Amino acid sequence: MSVSLVLVVVMGVLFACGVYLILERSMTRVLLGVLLLGNAANLLILIVAGRPGTAPIVGDDGQTGRMSDPLPQALALTAIVITFAVSAFLLALIYRSWRLAQRDDVADDDDDLAIRTEREGSEFTSDEESDVDDSEFGPDDEIEAEATGGTAEERAS
Repeated sequence: MSVSLVLVVVMGVLFACGVYLILERSMTRVLLGVLLLGNAANLLILIVAGRPGTAPIVGDDGQTGRMSDPLPQALALTAIVITFAVSAFLLALIYRSWRLAQRDDVADDDDDLAIRTEREGSEFTSDEESDVDDSEFGPDDEIEAEATGGTAEERAS
């Protein structure tokens, strides 16, 4: 069983370009990335399927060694249908976005931007640096008081 190195390289390039395009902010590029990933997945399924044989269904001649496996063909058809459905959904999203906002770029949400600027402007950057007790159990003195049967002032008197 020999796999063509050219097919493996083409599949890797398709996956890499598809992932790169999906990470863009333009919806059209995301659509192209999904299409590239779908084609790369089909190519992967066909590469992994092994050596091509005869038709999946052969007569009763008993030569099962020459039959090809129908499962990769079914998986490839399923991947084609899934890619078609996702691309149709993305096309509908792109069309709706263009009709509403006259652009296909994904914009930042105003609330998310406000939260980001609030966090960047605050003096606390991590939980280790903050002195605020945000645990559900409260300060340590109250825990010790409950364990010993009262607060420090109650035990002193």
